[in-house]
Amino acid sequence: MRRRAWTLAALMALSAACGGGGGGGGTPTAPSNPGGGATPPTGGAPPTTATLTIGSDGRISPATVTIAAGGRVTFVNNHDRPHDMASDPHPSHEDCPPMGQVGFLSPGQSRTSGNFNTARRCGFHDHNDPGNSGLIGSITIQ
Repeated sequence: MRRRAWTLAALMALSAACGGGGGGGGTPTAPSNPGGGATPPTGGAPPTTATLTIGSDGRISPATVTIAAGGRVTFVNNHDRPHDMASDPHPSHEDCPPMGQVGFLSPGQSRTSGNFNTARRCGFHDHNDPGNSGLIGSITIQ
């Protein structure tokens, strides 16, 4: 016999498709919470996207973000000078290849990274100003 793992979302969809019944005919149903009907968990999974903005003061905000595996980040340059955002370490930038799609940002420009598929922490900095603590941060992929 083959066993199948069911996610809460899959169980809820199956339950809805089968009329939301209570398990007749061996059909799995979503577990219910003590307050009533079946509800998906909230606040558990990190978002799949994040936006990091270089402000008019030349500092990045937020400096750290967490995204789900497969997610992307967008860098926005609201500063009056260009920035070249790159993965650590400086100057080789090989730790997190998806950051390579961001690169050089003119004032007012934004770019989105590639997909971060591996759970890890990726540091980043401005390649042309690697010691500037206001442009150093990290992306945590879960």
